[in-house]
Amino acid sequence: MELYNTGPGKIIPITADISKKDEIKKLVHRVSTEEPNGIQLLVNNAGIARDYATEFAGNRAPDFQDPGAISEHFWKSDPVSWQQNFTTNCMGGYFMSIGFLPLLARGCDVVPGYSSSVVNVTSNSAFLKNTTRGHISYGASKAAFVHLSRMLAHLFSQTKVRVNMIAPGTFPTEMTAGGSGPDQKSKLTRAVTNAAGRAGHEIDMAATILFLAGRGGTFYTAQTLFPDGGETLVEAASV
Repeated sequence: MELYNTGPGKIIPITADISKKDEIKKLVHRVSTEEPNGIQLLVNNAGIARDYATEFAGNRAPDFQDPGAISEHFWKSDPVSWQQNFTTNCMGGYFMSIGFLPLLARGCDVVPGYSSSVVNVTSNSAFLKNTTRGHISYGASKAAFVHLSRMLAHLFSQTKVRVNMIAPGTFPTEMTAGGSGPDQKSKLTRAVTNAAGRAGHEIDMAATILFLAGRGGTFYTAQTLFPDGGETLVEAASV
């Protein structure tokens, strides 16, 4: 925070577990006291991947021509992991969006010609037809979040609050790289399969969110942007 809190605005760090409804309620109340005139942007970016028993990075991938091997491998999937992935990756975004809706609607009137928005960070895993390296419940939870976002966009449509999605591909994060340094930067060493031939950079994500959050994005709602380097182009996907 000390590194990036140097611009004209102010970063106020607030800790909350968005998998718990009561903590979301406290978070909404806290932000309401800080921003009584409303807010213009909510980014639901929290996500986890708990497919430890089936991920190919920690376990060898099964022989995909052997039905028994496929069944044996993916039967190891833990029901608790499914619950945790769906709770954070889908349900958390739901209650965050519902809870902050009045503040977002209030913020629409602050800047003439501008409308507040929710940006839900899903994943291109929601559209890929493979198991995303064994993260099968993660991909399913992100696909659920995509459809939930469309439902929220329709639900909010008469309030002037827009809902859009970003479905990123592979970026170096603590989730994909397994950790980060003191500067909170992660390094990705594994190969990436996409048309760009590289993992995403910070500027790729920054440009996407700035577009949706700026005036140029006010005509967009219920849309999905794919900063994935063309992974959904070269891999089997439903877009």
